[in-house]
Amino acid sequence: MGTYIIRRVIAMILMLVALSIIVFLLFQGLPGNPAALTCGKSCTPQVIKQNEIRLGYDKPLYEQYAMFAKGVVAGRTYGSGTATFECPAPCLGYSFFRGENVTDLIKSALPITAVESVGALILWLVTGVTVGVIAALRRGKWQDRVATGGALIGYSFPTFFIGLVLLYFVIFKFKIMAYPAYTPFADDPVAWLKSFILPWITLALVFAAFYSRLTRNQMLDTLGEDYIRTARAKGLSERRVIGKHALRSGLTPIVTAAGIDLATLLGGVVITEQVFGLPGLGRLVLGSVLESDLPLMTGTVLLAATFIIAANLIVDLLYAVIDPRVRLG
Repeated sequence: MGTYIIRRVIAMILMLVALSIIVFLLFQGLPGNPAALTCGKSCTPQVIKQNEIRLGYDKPLYEQYAMFAKGVVAGRTYGSGTATFECPAPCLGYSFFRGENVTDLIKSALPITAVESVGALILWLVTGVTVGVIAALRRGKWQDRVATGGALIGYSFPTFFIGLVLLYFVIFKFKIMAYPAYTPFADDPVAWLKSFILPWITLALVFAAFYSRLTRNQMLDTLGEDYIRTARAKGLSERRVIGKHALRSGLTPIVTAAGIDLATLLGGVVITEQVFGLPGLGRLVLGSVLESDLPLMTGTVLLAATFIIAANLIVDLLYAVIDPRVRLG
């Protein structure tokens, strides 16, 4: 088991290094002068030259990447002389548009996206897996037809449509609750919770539809296996047969999908956060694109890709727990 984990961790580190090079070159190596994007309409040749020096754009591309990599590990100093300012590790760059370190911007937005994503994950897993198990156990009956039809409908609608429908009926038509403007937890915990309810439901409706179909298919494949019939023949309770044997054997694709989906959401739920006005990573990413804020784009894209790689590592480790045979691969 230890060797298996070490191999996966080393592979993750190598992928992160390669990823950082690709992402950095993708945004910093594009034609044009990135320093010209830091001052908008007030740019003059002198200002652009000063910003090139402050941000290190006056150096060759390989030196720029070396400074970027060093900043991630040990922090970085921008500028020289009396005009220097520090960017502590992990430094992902400096946004001149917002006048803040990229890392600080991400730290303020990431908790919001994390709460939104994890809350939706719990909701869609509980709902989707439960509905999928019921549909498999009632195959061909009305419960199966309702679950299958509902999953098809739910999976067909985009998140922005579901979000707008919820806003219209819950807030504007029936006035069940006020518009869920984001409120920090420290200011009002109840208002903070209310600001996430509709985003959780919006994401859960889409993902639960997929997970119910996935669970149903996995359960149907597993319930036909010989060891399930043997377990029933031994007199084990149906709950134990389903929970300990059938569902556990079908968890592998569910764990894979859940890990990747959660990592994707953590990288920024752009549409849902725009619909409900949540100041998370999604809004931050969208703002960086509209403002052509290259350092912020680099940092957010690198973070999102890191989540995907980390999710793959976690999924690999969970495989080893669910199915010990994986450790031999």
